[in-house]
Amino acid sequence: MLTITTDDTEYYNEEKSEFVYIKGKTIELEHSLVSLSKWESKWCKPFLGKELKTDEELRDYIRCMTITKNVLDDFYYTISDEHLKTINNYIEHKMTATTFSEIHNSSRSSEIVTSELIYYWMISLNIPFECQKWHLNRLLTLIRVCSIKNSPSKKMSKSAVLSRNAAINAARKKQLNTKG
Repeated sequence: MLTITTDDTEYYNEEKSEFVYIKGKTIELEHSLVSLSKWESKWCKPFLGKELKTDEELRDYIRCMTITKNVLDDFYYTISDEHLKTINNYIEHKMTATTFSEIHNSSRSSEIVTSELIYYWMISLNIPFECQKWHLNRLLTLIRVCSIKNSPSKKMSKSAVLSRNAAINAARKKQLNTKG
């Protein structure tokens, strides 16, 4: 969860042709499958796609991420560039200590990832729905871990085993300063 606090702000609302005063506020945000699903149901396009988002789409995603109740729509126009940078860093943060070896790095699929696909993965991997409120990157890591652990183990080719063992032996010889 991310907490941001804004100062009292005045901005010009072009739609209403008037200046609007917004009192500073502290809000809590959560980048989760729930917020992703809300945004995609409104905009009818994948959030995780490569297509660039408009300022209004990004502002609306922040609305979807908001956990704090009773936040006026005008509030989202008071979010500074510094806050946007903080929110973006939070969205991109991996939120886990899990790393993946190169053996399990499969080539990226051209499949478009939407909230429904992520829900499908959760169902097929028996991941409880409570996880839909986790940080999205953490949930995607759990899905990847479950997929790897549930897939049959791949045997390495004989040449790959020999190559790996030769590299390990060379590293040990260098570390121990021996010839073998």
